[in-house]
Amino acid sequence: MQRNETPEGKSVRLLRVGEQVRHALSDILMRGDVHDDVLASHLVSVTEVRMSPDLRHATAFVKPLLGQEEEIVLKALRTHTAFLQRSVAARVNTRYAAKLKFLADRSFDEGSHIDALLRAPKVAQDLGTDEEA
Repeated sequence: MQRNETPEGKSVRLLRVGEQVRHALSDILMRGDVHDDVLASHLVSVTEVRMSPDLRHATAFVKPLLGQEEEIVLKALRTHTAFLQRSVAARVNTRYAAKLKFLADRSFDEGSHIDALLRAPKVAQDLGTDEEA
């Protein structure tokens, strides 16, 4: 393992730049810099940004507040990708302006599904306190 890698294998630099891009995108969306009615009427959370190893591509995982109208919000973000790329490039100091790709963040849905499974009566009885173990 290289000196600048985390145990998961991603370099610290990739994580740092991804976090900078996430903050920049969040700030741009929060301030309403994108002139779009859909984005103006929805609060959008940028939950994670994953950078490619060469820092030329950024995948932004987004979630509208309460998960409402997710596809409409994604379409609006994709419509304004060029503007968002330029705005992020102006805020994040990298050699190349990363090409942005927007995807819905499914981690909340997966977490809710796992929680529902664990609360199911059949599973709950298996997870009950077992004095013999």
